[in-house]
Amino acid sequence: MTSSSQKPRIFSGIQPTADSFHIGNLLGALREWVKLQETHDSFFCVVDQHAITIDQDPEILRKRTLVSFAQLLAIGLDPEKCTVFAQSQVAAHSQLSWVL
Repeated sequence: MTSSSQKPRIFSGIQPTADSFHIGNLLGALREWVKLQETHDSFFCVVDQHAITIDQDPEILRKRTLVSFAQLLAIGLDPEKCTVFAQSQVAAHSQLSWVL
């Protein structure tokens, strides 16, 4: 539990499964992420490792990951206010999957 002087913490992610996000992504989650970065200690992730649960062309997945990351910045996520990252760039994510 956090003390009353700390912001609540939130983690959320989105898969790079298309060439761009759609209106449902924006209305369902991304708009809220932009608001949450103001009031929470926020971590938002492009969950590219989760996207490999189905057959993916590696080059297309890399491109979609970069495009998704850029779109998160374009909708208003501010790296000065929140942490934005690609899951595959944090080795602990894949290492933890072996432990679990």
